[in-house]
Formats: sequence, C-alpha cells, structure tokens
Amino acid sequence: MTLTVYNTLTRRQEPFETVEPGKVKMYYCGVTVYDYCHLGHARACIVWDVVRRYLQFLGYQVRFVQNFTDIDDKILNRAQKEHSSMEAVSERFIQAYFEDMRRLGIKDADEYPRATHTINGIVRLIHELENKGFAYPAQGDVYYAVRQFAQYGKLSGRNLEDMQPGASERVNVDDPEYQKKKDPFDFALWKAAKAGEPAWESPWGQGRPGWHIECSAMVRDRLGETIDIHAGGEDLKFPHHENEIAQSEAVTGKPLARYWLHNGMVKVDGEKMSKSLGNFITIRELLDRGVDPMVVRLFVLGAHYTKPIDFTDEAIADKTNSWQTLKEGLLFGYEYGKQLGWEE
Repeated sequence: MTLTVYNTLTRRQEPFETVEPGKVKMYYCGVTVYDYCHLGHARACIVWDVVRRYLQFLGYQVRFVQNFTDIDDKILNRAQKEHSSMEAVSERFIQAYFEDMRRLGIKDADEYPRATHTINGIVRLIHELENKGFAYPAQGDVYYAVRQFAQYGKLSGRNLEDMQPGASERVNVDDPEYQKKKDPFDFALWKAAKAGEPAWESPWGQGRPGWHIECSAMVRDRLGETIDIHAGGEDLKFPHHENEIAQSEAVTGKPLARYWLHNGMVKVDGEKMSKSLGNFITIRELLDRGVDPMVVRLFVLGAHYTKPIDFTDEAIADKTNSWQTLKEGLLFGYEYGKQLGWEE
C-alpha cells in the first residue's frame, strides 16, 4: 500500500516519495524558549513524534531536526523583566522543554540547532538574497522585498492585495522602524543592534536576525536545500512558513520542502488558549495534577492531526478511562504470556 500524506502546499493527498529513496529529511519548527511549553506544544510534539516513529516503522531512515528559537523579542522582554539575560532565559526553558517532553515519552530529535548557533549561515543567506535582488539594507536593518518573489502566497493561498500591511511579521505599523521599508509587506531579515540587546557582526553592522530567516538557514545548514517534510503548527503556515519558502527558494531555485504538514490547534473549553483568557495550561501543570502522560497522548491522538481539538475536563476523564482499560488489557496479556512461557 502506498503511503499518502496531505500536503498543505498543494492542498491535496499525495503519494509520499522522498528525495532520496529510503531516507526522510524532516524539520519541525520548534519552540521560542521564553516560557514553559503549553498544550499546543504538547500536541505538535506528540503528532510529529508519532509521524517520525511511523516512518521508521515503515523502514525509512529518518533524520529529524527540530530547532530552538533562542533570540526573540519575547525572550528579551522576559530577560529584562527578570533582570536576567537572553542566554539565561533561553537555557532555562530549553532544559524545561526536555523535562516536559521526556515526561510525555517523546523521543529526542536527532539534532536541535539554535538560532544563535547559526549566525554565520543566516548572514550568508541574507547576503545571497541581497545579491539576487530579493533583499535591501535600510539604516542597519535588512528587509526582504516580498513583491520580488512572484510565488509569494503559494503555501497559504493569500494574495498580497487582500492582506493588511504589517501582517507579514511581528511589527507595529506605527513603529518608526516600519518606515524604513520600501513596501509595507516587506519583512525583516536582519535588525540593527539596540542598546542592551545581544548583537552580532554582519556586513550591515551589528545586529541580530529576524525570526523567519533563522529556520531557512537552519534547514539549509542541517538538511540541505530541499527536504522531504517541513512540519509545524497551523499558526505557523502564515507568515512564518510562507516567508521561509520565499527566502530559501529565492536563493536556491529549488523547493524548500516536498511536503508541508501542519497540525491543528488546541482549544480550551471551546475557546482559543491564551494567557489573557486565563485558560493557558502548561504541560507540567497538567502532569503535576496527576494526569497520566499516556492520557495526554491518547487525547492528542484521538483526533485527526490537522483538525482542532478541544481540551475539556470531560475529554481528559474520558481518555483516562480509555487508558485504564487499555492498560489493564496490556497487563493481562503480559501476565498471560508469562504463564505460557512466552519471551518477554
């Protein structure tokens, strides 16, 4: 039976054919390490863990890379609030990530590149974009010229003329820096250094990378110019993954990924999970309440990975009962097998 997957890029089911027979290069956009992981992260990590394991079960040799975004405004804001440093905040929550994921039974990735460890690759990629006419400097910043990439919007299906300016990145359109752009849809590849913030040397002066360029550089450095699977949450489809495609493919002229896979979001009692609504639940909070990690896995895997799921007390109670029944059956089979002398 041929394996088929739903490809967000083409919006249809497609036979799964890898770049290199028998091998899968898979990249998952990981977390920005400024806080503890929540249920949305749990869903994504469980889903892609299962996909990876299934591909290995089918006999594929899978190289699974997952990044950490360890330089970002949210990290810097937390560091400032705690009178700490970007490095200290990032390291604390990277370690917390591993603690939470191992409690959920998720296998480690083959590699965890960090944005701050990929600065040379990021600068090189921006330089190539500039040379090809897809990027331009502006007072220490560097921006991607969106309208230069004719296929922009092919992943999300969005048309530039139908979008609001400023939607393409994490900016406030009233910010003075916004006025540096030649076009309101352009997004930052490199940001000029600000007082008190970490910065690196570059051809455009000291600064730090924009959010989107980090993953393009990490994919290229760790897996090559075209990978088999690029995975992430539905919320990353636009602008992050759209911008990754624009950056990478403008330089290489090749598809960044053959298949784009996106998992659905997690709601809490029918509402979007957010701190402002007070329904933000971290993985460790849930597990520390006594919820079995296998119950969380059953909850996540009880729905198609592309569909939204609703976290409720009733849903967890139902999956707790399901896990108890399943566990009793597994233990019965194990004990019965021992009586018959089966090998463990």
